[in-house]
Amino acid sequence: MSHSPDSRPPLPPFTRETAMQKVRLAEDGWNSRDPVRVSLVYTEDSQWRNRAEFPRGRAQIVEFLTRKWAKEHDYRLIKELWAFTDNRIAVRFAYEWHDEDGNWFRSYGNENWEFDERGLMQRRYASINDLPIREADRLFHWPLGRRPDDHPGLSELGL
Repeated sequence: MSHSPDSRPPLPPFTRETAMQKVRLAEDGWNSRDPVRVSLVYTEDSQWRNRAEFPRGRAQIVEFLTRKWAKEHDYRLIKELWAFTDNRIAVRFAYEWHDEDGNWFRSYGNENWEFDERGLMQRRYASINDLPIREADRLFHWPLGRRPDDHPGLSELGL
């Protein structure tokens, strides 16, 4: 099967395996903390809900992520597949970060994703809660960037 240059495999309809691949690719992208790179997996007119913000389209996604990662230092994220259907995936996630004053947080949430036929995400709805934690209670210690394959996931960490 040939894919167009602007497609983002794996493509719907998803199987358990391809949904899990899509989740890991999303996690890797977000752990890059590169707003432009991350924005390219969304449609040009992608619709988001992230907490109380509602970015629309790639330009607003880049602006949102730029602000986010300027505030959330040493950001490390783990995503886990929760459920999937033909062109939708639900994930749960947790990420750790600290603010400019050195206060650490673990943010927990759920996302619902909907993809177009090219594998680009056209809708992303996120619900997120922040838990203040002590630095000693951190669980995500890999070097910034992609989570190593042998690092435990959320279920293995009891999260």
